[in-house]
Amino acid sequence: MEEKKLICINCPLGCRLTVAMDGETILGVSGNTCMRGDSYARRELTNPTRIVTSTVKVSRGREKMVSVKTREDIPKKKVLECVRALKDVTAKAPVRIGDVIVENILGTGVDIVATKNVEAAE
Repeated sequence: MEEKKLICINCPLGCRLTVAMDGETILGVSGNTCMRGDSYARRELTNPTRIVTSTVKVSRGREKMVSVKTREDIPKKKVLECVRALKDVTAKAPVRIGDVIVENILGTGVDIVATKNVEAAE
């Protein structure tokens, strides 16, 4: 049996988790003060995901860049590829918070959305 140590990031408590594993099988999670910690540890060790935040260029805008993020988590193994793909994206002003900038990034089923308004240049 192997033990893995994690710090839960689901809330400000930052519980120190210990996960008992037998190979790839999770036998149990301890150290969590709520069920979110248990769920986090199981996901993190079997299918880790992350929200990606970045910026993309804006054409014809009052600003040259707009902040963006994934609407939902994507697989951790696709984060770097996602950021690289966004390097070549340009949004056309005006841009509104929540506008879809890229649909279905990397075939994940997750959209990239704007997190800031950028007005069109006059």
